[in-house]
Amino acid sequence: MKRTTIFADDGLLNEFKSLSAEENRSVAEIVREAMEEYLMRKRKAGRKLSFAGIGNSGRRDVAEGHEKLLWKK
Repeated sequence: MKRTTIFADDGLLNEFKSLSAEENRSVAEIVREAMEEYLMRKRKAGRKLSFAGIGNSGRRDVAEGHEKLLWKK
């Protein structure tokens, strides 16, 4: 683990210190946890659906004629 320095406003730091006291954990531990959760959220948001583009029909008129195609009997 490496040590680093960050700059944060006083209000944010006070919130971390308060939470640290409430949970009996170090500020560093809470900040590490927050950073990990942030990265997991960002990575999940950036993922594309695994099934997108799976069914390439070769047709170029699907967007324009989607209603006709969907409600076709």
